[in-house]
Amino acid sequence: MALTLKERMAIERQRMPERAPEVRNGDFNEVNLGFQEEIARLEAARCLQCKDRKCVAGCPVGIDIPGFLDRIVNGDLHGAAKLLLDANALPGITGRVCPQEEQCEQVCIRAKGKDGKPVAVGHLERFVADWARENLDLKTLLAEPTGIKIAIVGSGPAGLTAAGELAKKGHDVTVFEALHDPGGVLLYGIPEFRLPKKIIAAEVNRLREMGVKIVCDVVIGRTFTIHELLNEEGFSALFIANGAGLPVFMNIPGENLKGVYSANEYLTRSNLMRAYDFPEFDTPIIRAEHVVVVGGGNVAMDAVRTAKRLGAKEATLVYRRSRAEMPARIEEVHHAEEEGIVFKLLCNPTRILGTPDGWVKGIECIQMELGAPDDSGRRRPVPIPGSEFIINCDVVIPAIGTRANPLLTATTPELKLNKWGYIVVDETGATSMPGVFAGGDIVRGSATVILAMGDGKRAAASIDAYVREKHKLPAR
Repeated sequence: MALTLKERMAIERQRMPERAPEVRNGDFNEVNLGFQEEIARLEAARCLQCKDRKCVAGCPVGIDIPGFLDRIVNGDLHGAAKLLLDANALPGITGRVCPQEEQCEQVCIRAKGKDGKPVAVGHLERFVADWARENLDLKTLLAEPTGIKIAIVGSGPAGLTAAGELAKKGHDVTVFEALHDPGGVLLYGIPEFRLPKKIIAAEVNRLREMGVKIVCDVVIGRTFTIHELLNEEGFSALFIANGAGLPVFMNIPGENLKGVYSANEYLTRSNLMRAYDFPEFDTPIIRAEHVVVVGGGNVAMDAVRTAKRLGAKEATLVYRRSRAEMPARIEEVHHAEEEGIVFKLLCNPTRILGTPDGWVKGIECIQMELGAPDDSGRRRPVPIPGSEFIINCDVVIPAIGTRANPLLTATTPELKLNKWGYIVVDETGATSMPGVFAGGDIVRGSATVILAMGDGKRAAASIDAYVREKHKLPAR
């Protein structure tokens, strides 16, 4: 498809087909339906093939975005898939949950044009990944086996990415996962309607076909320590990617009432343990008529949209700033509004109210106004005295962040931590302990899937160099 610059500029951004809000808010099927090939080729043709490829620099895993878009335009989906998979171990996942609007799409030159609409890189990434999964043998060409054993702690995005990169280099990789299924936050934290489990399973199975061993129900720090893996189990290096899954609470009166869930527990019960299929799956969850979720990020959005799907007549999001400061993806906020989620903005909880027998019956909030910017660059919310009000509800779900779980680090005092308990690493991902590397949320705090994947890819290169020097193997 040979198009002039003028013809490319004339193409409107193609809309992602979606299921109707009044239908999808009652089930857990995927919201977005994906592009057909004709629409994908048209959208890809909007790329101007800039010489200054800012979109590539904006991608944490360095995908050749203009290259794979050009191949879509020309109908070479096999070539597009190869370029994508060479750079990105989990494209079917990132095409669905990566915040492209803050990364590659944000720096797209078309975002600065008259319509302000960048090329839909994320939707096209999903299209190519889904096509490849259905049409190609995705086995990766592996290097000659080195016989070097490398351990990965955690099977989330950072761990899976590192595992794939190291397997491609010929190493013997074992991933240890604490839960009963692999996928980490991809599996327990992101609902089916945003990221279907079959997509995660397909990506994990591809890694297994590459020779990656995945061992579940193993808690590093309890089942094994880092020292035991390195000194007794024969691993030459280790990558820690166990996330930061310890919930943060609001520290207000009433948080110990029955009917208060951390977002971690609520989403894990629903996503990983199939609580929405109770009693077929024996994981009960409170199905309340009035649910309040506190927070403004993607986790909060996932929790409140899940509550709606579990039957809440009114699912309310309470957020202390305005919509402009909300950190959740624009698409997720838009979908939530379409699905009937109630937004209470510029409000902050002060206490949770309970019944005499200890159940939640409401939450008291205070109105806020925005003051001067804080350390995050966003305007600081300031309470308005005397503006308290009550929202009647049966369930309250704080979704205000997570912190590092000290179980692993407490058994490894050699690991240097920062004041928040996260592992300190250098620019290569190396920790203060020889042969031990780390990445993802256990280093960054709560961050995005694609940033964790970038950490996994960078650390894998460093681990490869480290073990080759250690075992006197030639560099690749």
